Amino acid sequence: MKKLTFFAILLFMATAGTVNAQMRRYPPPRRYPPARTTYRRPVDDFYRVKFGIVAGANISNIVNINNANFNTNTIVGWNVGASLDIPIVRPLSFEGEVLFSQKGYKAYTADGDFTQRTNWIDVPLLAKFQLAPAFNLVVGPQISFLTSTKNTYRSGFNSVSEEVYTRDADGFNKSLVGGVIGVGIDLSPNVELRGRYTLDLQDNSSDGVTYPDYRNQVFQVGLGFKF
Repeated sequence: MKKLTFFAILLFMATAGTVNAQMRRYPPPRRYPPARTTYRRPVDDFYRVKFGIVAGANISNIVNINNANFNTNTIVGWNVGASLDIPIVRPLSFEGEVLFSQKGYKAYTADGDFTQRTNWIDVPLLAKFQLAPAFNLVVGPQISFLTSTKNTYRSGFNSVSEEVYTRDADGFNKSLVGGVIGVGIDLSPNVELRGRYTLDLQDNSSDGVTYPDYRNQVFQVGLGFKF
């Protein structure tokens, strides 16, 4: 009986050793954790109030709606200011701005060249329509306040400049109401490419005698930075 037990123990030990050797020779396959799939939901910030800074170029001249033959050349200025975008209900939001804006025109006459550059504070009050996720249309009125005017006369090699400030600008309307229409393209969630057209809806002259009646028209292109 003792011999039988002894042989059974030896057989068990031999079997265990063989299995152990086989496991060391052929290790079990390594199991890797399953890859995680990360899904990011698109951010919809339409209903977030946005403050912004805008800047761009103005290409301006003047028009006379009562005289089809009235024609002037354009000059280039700039605009810079701040904006506030307040959502109402998709796709409509309100966008108000306060801009320093340079306008004016150039005219070539037989006596020489005349350039007038005017500085304004423009306050557009716009309805903004989101027509597509990265495209919008703006339209609305604009109130403009004249701050200063500079007239430059050039004849040959002679040049004369005259600064005319608001308090001295008799015969000019110091404030005007205009209209704005434009589009915006979102280059990123915080950067917008803007293009606009603005036209005064009132004549510049308060009496129609001292100065000819005309209206500012401006083509604008620039960038808006939203925060």
